[in-house]
Amino acid sequence: MHHAVARLAEVCDEIVVVIAPDAPTPSLPVGPRIRVARDESEGQGPLAGMVAALRSVTTTFAIVAAGDMPELQPSVLLMMLRIVADGDAVALADGSDVRPLPCVVRVERAAEIAPALLASGRASVRALLDQLRVTAVDEPTWTALDARRRTLFDVDLPGDLA
Repeated sequence: MHHAVARLAEVCDEIVVVIAPDAPTPSLPVGPRIRVARDESEGQGPLAGMVAALRSVTTTFAIVAAGDMPELQPSVLLMMLRIVADGDAVALADGSDVRPLPCVVRVERAAEIAPALLASGRASVRALLDQLRVTAVDEPTWTALDARRRTLFDVDLPGDLA
């Protein structure tokens, strides 16, 4: 998580780290303005974490990323923030798909829609993006800033860091 937070700190004025309701507060990097939010209940999926974070965000837009994304590229994140100004969200194209994370969302709009999705059992970030006006950044555009595509890298197993 420290790597993801450090990368986000390069482009964000505030960072919200969401943890499980009863989890101990993690040690976090010193420096950026970081707050901890807690899921309302455990096991509801990534959208529940996003809802918890959106409740405490004070900005118009939020970059949403997972703690297991250690190589987020600040240049890609900044480009996404520039593009989102006219819409509800921005995400990165990956082949014929659009990846749900990282993404940038308009906080007010995402906070309106996400709780109803959770209540209906649709607890994924992708379900939220399906309800928003999303600009998908095509691969040639974002990979010009991240040729190795590390912004999409996530750690599933310790060996992934090798």
